[in-house]
Amino acid sequence: MLFLRASRASAVAATGLVALAVLAVGGCDSGPDREPASADGPAVIAPGEPGEANRTLSAEEAADRRSENDSPNSADVSYVRMMIEHHAQALVMTDLVPERAGSQDVKRIAERIAAGQKPEIEAMKGWLKSYGKPLKAERHEHATMPGMATEAQLKKLRAADGKAFDHLFLTLMTTHHQGAITMATEVKGEGNNIRVEEMADEVIAQQTSEITRMRTML
Repeated sequence: MLFLRASRASAVAATGLVALAVLAVGGCDSGPDREPASADGPAVIAPGEPGEANRTLSAEEAADRRSENDSPNSADVSYVRMMIEHHAQALVMTDLVPERAGSQDVKRIAERIAAGQKPEIEAMKGWLKSYGKPLKAERHEHATMPGMATEAQLKKLRAADGKAFDHLFLTLMTTHHQGAITMATEVKGEGNNIRVEEMADEVIAQQTSEITRMRTML
């Protein structure tokens, strides 16, 4: 039986319907086994079990259903591995703050970032373990991650102090967060695992909020 994942509205519009029959309003022939599309969106045909008739779902019903088979695909696994590394670099930067930052606001935002990302790293490691996936891929499986600071930038950050440190930290961390949001957005469209999608949603929500805070401090 085919199912559509609940929170993936874009997948419903772009890719999920490739595997399903779409009844656009007024766009398909009607038959005795078909029900009219709802007023708020196209209907979707969900094939029945052997010997059972197909079931017509409204757009709302289809959006409310999650796939029973949410086994992680390569996009899910790659995202989790990369985000662990991505978060780890954020913690490298926040570890410098207590001794080098001049602003109490910078110290507070760094504490907030560390407090959010440390448990996320552990949750992602736990997710990999639960599916029997190693922490590292056997082969290099991805390009440079968006938002990552270069070694030269980290060296400059380690050498900075006071206001200069504050400005560089906020600049690098804002870019770092934007990269994480890009990664999270991509996996929501390419992955299959519900828990990974939920973790991506958490990254987007939390880091969007922190970007807003940091921009007011620059």
